[in-house]
Amino acid sequence: MLMGRPMRTGGGHVRHDHPLAPTGPEELALVGDSGRRSWPPRLPEQPIFYPVLNGDYAVRIAREWNLPRDGEGHVTRFRVDPAFVACYPVRRAGGRTILELWVPAEEPPEFNAHLRGPIESVRSFLPGDRSEGRSSPPSRAYARGEGVNKGRRSV
Repeated sequence: MLMGRPMRTGGGHVRHDHPLAPTGPEELALVGDSGRRSWPPRLPEQPIFYPVLNGDYAVRIAREWNLPRDGEGHVTRFRVDPAFVACYPVRRAGGRTILELWVPAEEPPEFNAHLRGPIESVRSFLPGDRSEGRSSPPSRAYARGEGVNKGRRSV
């Protein structure tokens, strides 16, 4: 496991036990297949699982990256055991508020074991949607904990 301490921003520690994960439809379906209880394994070209710690950054990835590439983009939220997740470094991926957790690709099974509750879909961006995104889950199948396709992870 990578070791690190929470970064300091704005005079306080960044809370990173409630991260967000922007995702495309295929990964969201795989999360649904798990009953919304786990993240799927990374693809070979994805050495890091990187949940983000800022809602605006998560929305930007879902809207500006996943939506054009995958036809829809989603922002998920989940809780992780604070003592466990504190071992992962927080990395600045750009500006001061663009923060990510870096979880090595081989560790999602252990990471998943420390999730506290379901992975929730909190925002969806669909083709032609010019709004700030929908606040409801993207499909009834996902809401029931069932995937809608058996594709591979998209982000």
